[in-house]
Amino acid sequence: QVVFALNQTLLQQESLRAGSFQIPYTTEDLIKHYNCGDLSSIIFNHDTSQVPNFINATLPAHERITAQEIDSYFRQELIYKRNERMGRRVKDLLEEHPDKSFFFAFGAGHFMGNTTVIDVLRREGYEVEHTPAGQAI
Repeated sequence: QVVFALNQTLLQQESLRAGSFQIPYTTEDLIKHYNCGDLSSIIFNHDTSQVPNFINATLPAHERITAQEIDSYFRQELIYKRNERMGRRVKDLLEEHPDKSFFFAFGAGHFMGNTTVIDVLRREGYEVEHTPAGQAI
């Protein structure tokens, strides 16, 4: 699986460089949707741009199964479990130091999908509000 994932990642990178493959959204799209608080938009249907998409319609059936297994593993390990850990760390800091103010910054990928850092905090009973760009805090 590791060799397969590496080969697929390298093939995607080569296709990007050759211009035969394009990412379905731009950095400007990411910024616009982030500022609007709309990171669940259709352009982010893969949950994050940090995880390569190994599932490809041109793959043979046995390789497509491998790609789905790797994709599932990456989502679980690199997105869901990581967001859970980060959310718990935020909660622990807030509870350990209730008299202090904190500012937490996360990459946009931690706010996409259904298992975000915000979801973790809301499950723990915290109220989390989006502050649009340019609005005073």
